Amino acid sequence: MKAWRVAANGEPEDVLTLDEIDDPTAGPGQLVVRVLAAPANFPDVLLCRGQYQITPPLPFTPGVELCGEVVQVGDGVTGFAVGDRVVGSPELPGGSFAEYAVMDVDNAFPAPSALDDAEASALTIGYQTSWFALHRRTTIRPGEVLLVHAAAGGVGSTAVQLGKAAGATVIGVVGGEQKAQYCRDLGADLVIDRHTDDFVPIVKEYTNGHGADVVYDPVGGDSYTRSTKCIAFEGRILVIGFAGGTIPTPGLNHALIKNYSIIGLHWGLYKQYNRQAITDCHTELTRLANEGKVKPLVSERLSLGDVADGLGRLGSGSTVGRLVFVP
Repeated sequence: MKAWRVAANGEPEDVLTLDEIDDPTAGPGQLVVRVLAAPANFPDVLLCRGQYQITPPLPFTPGVELCGEVVQVGDGVTGFAVGDRVVGSPELPGGSFAEYAVMDVDNAFPAPSALDDAEASALTIGYQTSWFALHRRTTIRPGEVLLVHAAAGGVGSTAVQLGKAAGATVIGVVGGEQKAQYCRDLGADLVIDRHTDDFVPIVKEYTNGHGADVVYDPVGGDSYTRSTKCIAFEGRILVIGFAGGTIPTPGLNHALIKNYSIIGLHWGLYKQYNRQAITDCHTELTRLANEGKVKPLVSERLSLGDVADGLGRLGSGSTVGRLVFVP
């Protein structure tokens, strides 16, 4: 089969090569799937660079989520059969940017019937991250104001949709007019272009001085620091990641004085500590998808041959919305 592989760490466009390798086989408790669609995620860029919290042995195939068709079932597997359409995470070092991939059965879920292959492939990591952030690490309530940074990105876009589904007023912060329009299409109530406007006074004015009840921050750096200037009384800042490259050092005295909470989320830990919560989350996301309340907005559908270029553009910050590779 054809598979993109990283033999030395670096920028995706420099280190990814499309190789011919042996087809995988299913071990006990595993599935082999034919990859129907695989989205680009920022962790894939970090994997190529060797900067992710998981460092698979070289050479490896990146790609952390997929939609696939089951072609082989390993010993001891129940609940799945050949021909089933599934979504979830493959087992590194054999990621989803290939024609076939192996999945542990615990990381595979039925694909929602309401979504096509490309849409379904993007329902796992980003949406689960935002669901856990908004409904488990905190509880977003109807009528609250949710401020989302990088709101046109892979995880930010999911927070916009899940915030609206929960009845919140959603303010999205993006970089550039093209991303602003994408964020409006997602359903954001107000979109701020950080290239031209300072979001702090705009948030204060829009909320009549109340501020944002919940801040969803996958960026870090100055985005975090400035969010503390427009956080509401008893507000919550969700620390999702540091895509901006700078890890902030929060002043805890400021959190005390303004009476807000700083809440971290590492979605991957639920696989270790509470897998049932991930299953329950997928059930809820499937319900929301089937009811039309959430739907991954795929901006580009690319071929398998476009993986290196697509990940390179994602890493440089020049993409808009979700890129999905459809082998």
